[in-house]
Amino acid sequence: MARRRQAVTIKHVAADAGVSLQTVSRVINKESSVSPKMKDRVQASIDKLGYVPSIAAQRMGGSRSYLILALNDRERTIADWRAREGADWVDQMLMGGMLECAKHGYRLIFELVDTHSDHVERELQGCIVALQPDGVILTPPHSDNLLITALLRRENIPFAQIGSTGEGGGIALIMGDEGAARAATRYLMDLGHKRIGFIKGAAEYKLSSWRKAGWKAQMEEAGLPNEDLCAEGDFTYDSGVTAARQLLALDPKPTAIIASSGHMAMATVQVAREMGLEVPRDLSVVSFDNTPMTLFTSPALTAIDQPVAKTTALAVELIVAAKRGEDLPEGPTIVPAGFIVRDSTAPPPRD
Repeated sequence: MARRRQAVTIKHVAADAGVSLQTVSRVINKESSVSPKMKDRVQASIDKLGYVPSIAAQRMGGSRSYLILALNDRERTIADWRAREGADWVDQMLMGGMLECAKHGYRLIFELVDTHSDHVERELQGCIVALQPDGVILTPPHSDNLLITALLRRENIPFAQIGSTGEGGGIALIMGDEGAARAATRYLMDLGHKRIGFIKGAAEYKLSSWRKAGWKAQMEEAGLPNEDLCAEGDFTYDSGVTAARQLLALDPKPTAIIASSGHMAMATVQVAREMGLEVPRDLSVVSFDNTPMTLFTSPALTAIDQPVAKTTALAVELIVAAKRGEDLPEGPTIVPAGFIVRDSTAPPPRD
């Protein structure tokens, strides 16, 4: 039987180059304290032996762990996974974060933390002790949890706050929620709609208020009534059913509805059918999610395309920059959302 080839380690490189393990680690990490001559010497051994640096070797220098920790809401994430209804927030977040981490020699670690837990500090502290991350990515509603942000500041760990204006002192990133709501409302107006309903998301998410504000501002600028055209939801399908029934019971009823999640948009389509309305002939529907289910439902839903992957990738990029001591943008960075027109929107029915 053929003998298994022994993996090349940092020890082999150090022995071949005649230097210490720490020197090899400093070369791998591109630290400025190593002379050009020494860098060339170590790099020659790396190339000759075909050595691929591991995180353990990178961490040997002691200044960085090469790990970035991403936190998401445990309860909502597990509920989405168990429902298997096509929500892909986590998929997009991991794609953006992992691919960007790979560019910088980092690894992304994903953890779930309870939003409402009294032990959130203890949970996070346990993660920090175990992983010693170079940075942390917070997603809503963790982004504005002052217990979490205060702990990260005390530990001097750079952190990004997605969906936040950065009151916690981190790197603030906003996915253009208000502007996207304005654009969706304006698009429906251009089709001829005047009574445009809006289903708001969960109140604990700041972005829910930003989306409502965008819709409301666009309606008011156009001089259109909106007092009774907003219903409360919490991103779930059931809340979308309740909200859609509330809006479609109005007289006159809206001719278009923007729902703050894919689940609530699908619920709106179902309620419309139950009431004998056809989408989009009698009612246009826009989803504030471009998840797989918005594409494959019937009719396919016009959707605001949230830049989750792009925003997470930017969060990684800025955390790495912060770790290197580079200057960071002042104030929140806005990553614009996209807008995809499909079959669920059309001009309003004629009176």
